[in-house]
Amino acid sequence: MSKQRVLITGVSGFVGSHLVDFLLNKKNIEIHGADILGGEKSANIESSINKIKFHACDLRQSTPVRKLVKEIKPDRILHLAGSAFVGDSWSSPQNTFEMNVFSELNIFNALVELRLNPWIQIACSSEEYGLAAKKELPISEKNELRPLSPYAVSKIAQDYLGYQYFKSYGLKVVRTRSFNHIGPRQNDKFVVSNFAKQIAMIEKGKQEPFINVGNLDSVRDFTDVRDIVKAYWLCTEKGIPGEVYNLCSGKGYKISEILRILLSFSKVKVKIKIDPKKMRLSDVPVWVGDNRKFVKQTGWKLEYSLKKTLSDTLDYWRGKVK
Repeated sequence: MSKQRVLITGVSGFVGSHLVDFLLNKKNIEIHGADILGGEKSANIESSINKIKFHACDLRQSTPVRKLVKEIKPDRILHLAGSAFVGDSWSSPQNTFEMNVFSELNIFNALVELRLNPWIQIACSSEEYGLAAKKELPISEKNELRPLSPYAVSKIAQDYLGYQYFKSYGLKVVRTRSFNHIGPRQNDKFVVSNFAKQIAMIEKGKQEPFINVGNLDSVRDFTDVRDIVKAYWLCTEKGIPGEVYNLCSGKGYKISEILRILLSFSKVKVKIKIDPKKMRLSDVPVWVGDNRKFVKQTGWKLEYSLKKTLSDTLDYWRGKVK
């Protein structure tokens, strides 16, 4: 039985590295990873890079992308590469669109030109929904899209390009709108990882006993990244091409509750300090998703509890902070 060739874009990122860990436990799979290595991201796949076939490739450039796709001829593509932080899109919207939209276009066009039609999962975002009314909760895939950031607009473009290339060229694209996913290796620009890092810093005496926070009243839907990567894989096994699926837990937690749970794992005594720089230009009070469409289609089940995820995230930062 020949091995299935799987291409993961953004392989050295937070989600990509966890997807590698997941796929290394499967048989008859040849893992190809594409990314631009450098800095913190390199450490994410340090233990697994010799177990996969790594390709240095700037997905924003069409020629190397075509060469990559032609060389691998993938059976499945899990497209995770892109700009992931909403805040960066305000200061650099052009870069956000290049990373999130043009990279995907280059992949799609290469597939069409080479007459290849693998399964493709594209990582879009719950940010596309933007401002949701209380009566619309939990948010389903049918909800109106009301983007509140350049990042969200770029994700809508990415999402709808997937649909358009499915309709126009028959590409087997499955679109996913993931809500907040968290866990070890996440960049400390994101709220949960940032809290965990600050606690670890305070424990090591490298930060004064103050936790700098933004809006603690926001309610968000959190899922462990290790459950999310299983969902991404299921998209290429049981998803329906052209369809869009919410990936989420279906439960909402106040950011203040997340911080309380994290602090319960530590003996440090801290004070909370509001940092205006951590406030978003536009923020949504409550964001909770409806995952029933995807669960019904694939049988996806969550394995990680919120407490387990938060504990693992804090332990990750305890190991990183020296």
